Amino acid sequence: MSAYEKVLLARAKDRPTGISYIENIFEDFIELHGDRRFADDPAIVGGIATLHGRPVTVIAMEKGKDMRERVRRNFGAPNPEGYRKALRLMEQAEKFHRPVVCFVDTSGAFCGMGAEERGQGQAIAENLTTMAGLKTPIISVIIGEGGSGGALALALSDRVWILENAVYSVISPEGCASILWKDSKKVKDAAESLRLTAQDMLELGVVEQVIPEEKEFSLTYAKLQEELEAALSQLGQLPVEELLEQRYQRFRKY
Repeated sequence: MSAYEKVLLARAKDRPTGISYIENIFEDFIELHGDRRFADDPAIVGGIATLHGRPVTVIAMEKGKDMRERVRRNFGAPNPEGYRKALRLMEQAEKFHRPVVCFVDTSGAFCGMGAEERGQGQAIAENLTTMAGLKTPIISVIIGEGGSGGALALALSDRVWILENAVYSVISPEGCASILWKDSKKVKDAAESLRLTAQDMLELGVVEQVIPEEKEFSLTYAKLQEELEAALSQLGQLPVEELLEQRYQRFRKY
């Protein structure tokens, strides 16, 4: 399967979205809203849940499942208030010693005028700075598209995993083709050059694990649930100083 075919799979309309993962992996989810500054951003869903009795904070990018919902959720492209909401929930998790689990699925942060006026770049930068020093375990899972800084804002974590048919890239193949070749027909070449597939990410050391996608997706949820429980148990045993040092070294090596 070519890299661009993987991109199309990652964007498929019938692909499970962030809320599906929350509903099928965690129990007792309570959604929390708003950034306490401007508004609530439906493109990012977050709150408190349990994972086999373990309290966790869950944050997921949400594209929506039909056209009406996709429009309401801005097609999964977060505004600054979405990232600030996520930041608020992560700081709350640190305060109450809850681990954080993030599900990443976005073509990129919203680049509209209003988003820029409200500090889109600063919001992403604040997330990266805070996550680098957050004194609680963080795991991020790329479940569809991992687009540029918009995705990285929820992926500066102790463990970064990716689903088999997801992609992770600094730019979309279309954007790359338009910049490098000035030709949209070069999109397949761009996808290959970007090395954005799950297997590429594993070989480059950007992710620790590729999660297989089963035809019966309930098996994928079950596998991910099992892996999350094991990883959170392992990370939870580390002293805070060691946790932060390992996270720092993980990203410093790039």
